[in-house]
Amino acid sequence: MPFRLSRRWQLRQLTAAFSLILLVACAEHPTAADALPIAPVQPAPVLVQPTPSADIVVQPQQTFAEWQASFRQQALQAGVSPSLFDRAFAGITPDMDVIKADRSQPEFSRPVWEYLDGALSPLRVRNGKALLAQNSELLSRIEQRYGVERNVLVSVWGMESNFGQFQGNKSVIRSLATLAYEGRRPAFAQAQLLAALKILQNGDIAPEAMRGSWAGAMGQTQFIPTTYDTHAVDFDGDGRRDIWNSSADALASTAHYLQSSGWKRGEPWGFEVELAPGFDYWLADGTQRKTVAEWLHLGLKLPAGARVPAGSEQLSAALILPAGYRGPAFLVLDNFRAILKYNNSSSYALAVSLLNERFDGAGYIRGAWPKDDLPLSRSERIELQDRLNATGHEAGTADGIIGANTRKAIRNAQQTLGWPADGYPTRKLLDSLRAR
Repeated sequence: MPFRLSRRWQLRQLTAAFSLILLVACAEHPTAADALPIAPVQPAPVLVQPTPSADIVVQPQQTFAEWQASFRQQALQAGVSPSLFDRAFAGITPDMDVIKADRSQPEFSRPVWEYLDGALSPLRVRNGKALLAQNSELLSRIEQRYGVERNVLVSVWGMESNFGQFQGNKSVIRSLATLAYEGRRPAFAQAQLLAALKILQNGDIAPEAMRGSWAGAMGQTQFIPTTYDTHAVDFDGDGRRDIWNSSADALASTAHYLQSSGWKRGEPWGFEVELAPGFDYWLADGTQRKTVAEWLHLGLKLPAGARVPAGSEQLSAALILPAGYRGPAFLVLDNFRAILKYNNSSSYALAVSLLNERFDGAGYIRGAWPKDDLPLSRSERIELQDRLNATGHEAGTADGIIGANTRKAIRNAQQTLGWPADGYPTRKLLDSLRAR
């Protein structure tokens, strides 16, 4: 048994270290694993392909050539020219690395504090500050046009591609064709592939230059093709919406998306709070919304020396506990929700929000993280769901994803045990259910 524990700890440490190295390309990977440790909302990225919740393996009923011939007819009917289609698909074969990535279910998730340490690295903050100064005039024009502050745009830029340095090196056409043929969400991938072909036909990018993540996310701010179609803009005026090579186009397109998602200029994303003893943790599920004033009336207070952002008392907010009741707490407002629409992972939205503040010397968390409580592995989360179901707490399908049903079941189990009902999956709860 001691060997197993030691080996497992080593695997966790290696996984965490490797994850931090790759964090600069966070949009390269679906964010469900990142969201699981904090999980106030169901992870389902908007601008990158969502990770399905079930281990569905698609067994194609036809060869790739047969699928391609059938899809070619659909594309031509949708207005894609034969010559463009044939050029885009020249030499295209299924990419086994894409299939592997699509089917992968990481066993271990990074603790939220490790995720944030990588996202808010001093190097990223320094680079972001330099780019804010370098692109000041451009960012002023984008702010004036779309009403989205420069800091948050540069923060998204940094999170998605390390300011354009890591955009993904896979052929978007090949990746999406692979997913449409053999992926777990073929209809989604086929819609993205058709949109990608229309981008090529519009002349915004050449087929060989259309590179991105394994999931088809593209450019400096990682848009999927359908989002590109609805929100990408030609801000530099060269006649092309080039989110790969034009920082102006990429940043303005991001501003356009956030504007459409309800971003409100001049309003805060949220702020850290402290909870009074005896607080009703059922309220901290990320969905119950009250005004800031109402939350404060319920006993929330700010850390010493902090103040409620001016004019925010009547704004609608939700309470999230990224690491359960033992960790920091945050009231999050409408601008946080706008970031979630960009990428529906609370860890991602928190990282963007804090990085945005770090550029101005703020964005530091006062509360302590429960670093003695590592997140459950995927296998343990599945076991937790099975045991919750077996004890009548109705967690739903045991898929390892801590969604709304599982959080409610966890709260019920915690309440039965007389513990704070924060809905956060812990090893302590799993051990208690095992003992029963």
